[in-house]
Amino acid sequence: MKKIFILTGEPSGDKLASTVISKLKINNSNIEYLSVGGTHIKKLGVKSIFDLKEITYLGFTSVLFNIFKIRKKINKTVEEIIKFNPDILFSVDSPDFTLRVAEKVKNINNKIKTIHYVAPQVWVWRKNRVKKIKKFIDHILLLFNFEKKYFDEENIKNTFVGHPLIEKKDNVVTSLNNLISKDKKIISLFPGSRKSETSVLLPILLNFIKLMNKQNLDHLFVFHATDENKEFIVNKVKKTNLDNIDIISDEDIKDQVLSNSIFAVSKSGTISLQISSANIPSIIIYKLGFINFMIFKSLVNVRFANIINIINDKEVIPELLQKECNAEEIYKTVTYFLKNPELIEKQLVDCKKTLEGIKSKSSSSSEAALILNNYLVS
Repeated sequence: MKKIFILTGEPSGDKLASTVISKLKINNSNIEYLSVGGTHIKKLGVKSIFDLKEITYLGFTSVLFNIFKIRKKINKTVEEIIKFNPDILFSVDSPDFTLRVAEKVKNINNKIKTIHYVAPQVWVWRKNRVKKIKKFIDHILLLFNFEKKYFDEENIKNTFVGHPLIEKKDNVVTSLNNLISKDKKIISLFPGSRKSETSVLLPILLNFIKLMNKQNLDHLFVFHATDENKEFIVNKVKKTNLDNIDIISDEDIKDQVLSNSIFAVSKSGTISLQISSANIPSIIIYKLGFINFMIFKSLVNVRFANIINIINDKEVIPELLQKECNAEEIYKTVTYFLKNPELIEKQLVDCKKTLEGIKSKSSSSSEAALILNNYLVS
C-alpha cells in the first residue's frame, strides 16, 4: 500500500489539503495517510500526530518567543515522517514550518518525493528562497500563473494548478431561515483563522459593530469562524450586549451566508479571493505589533497586502492596515461604500476581471490530486 504524509501548518492550509485529498481518495482508495492537520483533514479520517494549534503563530516576535517549541515540533514531525516512511510528503502552504520539515526529511531519506502545494510568495519577499527550495522539493504546485517564471528560472519542476478558492463550487443549498431574519442585511466578518490574529482584530470589529448599530439596527453581523477559533469568538461576543451577531464555522453555511451578504470586512489573506469570487464588495483589515510591522515592511517588495491589489498594482479593494485598522476607519469606509453603489459596482467589475485572469482551466484540487496520483503509480 502506498503512503502519503500530509503536512500543514495552519487552518487555511488544512482546508486546502483536504480538498486535494478528498479528490485523491475518490480515484485511489488504496493509500495510507498520516498528517499534521486540523479539523478538515481529520474529517477525512486521517490521523494527525499533534494538534495544529500547537504550531500556529503569527508575527516575527511570536515565532521568536516560541522558537524552541517550534524547533521541537519540527524535529518531532521529521521523526514521525521518517518512521512512517511515506512515498510522498505532501506539504501545503506555511513555508516557514512545512519547508523546514521537508528539507530535513529529504536530507535523511532522499527517496521520499516532496510535493509542495501553494508556493511561498517569493514575489513579495525573500526571493532568494527559490534557490534553496530547489535542493529538496521535487515538484511545486502553483496557485497563480505569474509565479511560474520564478521557479522556471531555477529549473524547479512546477505546475500551475490554480486557486481552489476561486473555483466554481457545487451548489449545496442550506436553509438560512433559522439563522437569518429576512429583514436583516448581512455583513460578513472574517477575523482570521489564527487565535493570535483573531485576538487583535476581534475587539476592533466588535467596536465597529457598535458604531454601525448607533446608526441603524438593520444589519446582522456574521463572524466566519473556524472550528479552532469559534469558541474563542463566542466567548468574547457573549461579554458584549450585542444581539445582532452570529458566529458560524460550517463551510457550506459560510458559503451561503457570504453569497447573501451585502458587504464583507476581512483580514488580509487568501479569503479575499473567495469573497471576490462570490461577487461581494469588501475591505481588507490587518494589524501587526509595531516591531513585527517594521520588520515586515523592511522585507517586502510590494505596495499592497491584498493579492487583487498586488496583481493590479493599485487599490481595487481598500486596505486599512496598522493605525488605520480601527473601528472608526472601518465604519467610515464601509458606510461610504454602502452609500455609493457605483463604488461597489466598480470594485466588483475590477475584481471579476482580475479573477478571470488568474483562473486555471481545470479544478485546482483535481489537478493537484492527479499529480500526486501520477507520482504514486510511476
